[in-house]
Amino acid sequence: MTENDNLTRLLGLECNPKSCGSDVLAFVGDGVFGLLVREYLASASNAHAAAQHSRAVAMVRCEAQAEYMKRILPHLNDEEEGVFRRGRNHHTSHSPRKSSAAYHTATGLEALFGYLYLGGNISRIRELFEYCKENTETEE
Repeated sequence: MTENDNLTRLLGLECNPKSCGSDVLAFVGDGVFGLLVREYLASASNAHAAAQHSRAVAMVRCEAQAEYMKRILPHLNDEEEGVFRRGRNHHTSHSPRKSSAAYHTATGLEALFGYLYLGGNISRIRELFEYCKENTETEE
């Protein structure tokens, strides 16, 4: 076990993810997923920041996240699947018309990552993110 395996959350403040609304979980999960993508790209490629940013944008857009969720879904336990469904089914006042289904699926993925992060389950986040990275090119 490395020192990083002991990390639970960056601030470590008290927060019970079971008491958070799915919109709050998605809000946190959006940041968690974005940070994972950026760390992955920084470690996998020596490209300039502008190229890294373009790739990161492609990986965090709702269509990409919806595709990642297809890869992750078979590996979820019942509790995680419930969090995903709650996030996916959460009604928002703004969703792009052309990508409504993808947008809602991406929101479910973000809610799941937010739930796991706030629960301190960093190892599970890493495990699920591995499925996202499968067949993902980092060099352009």
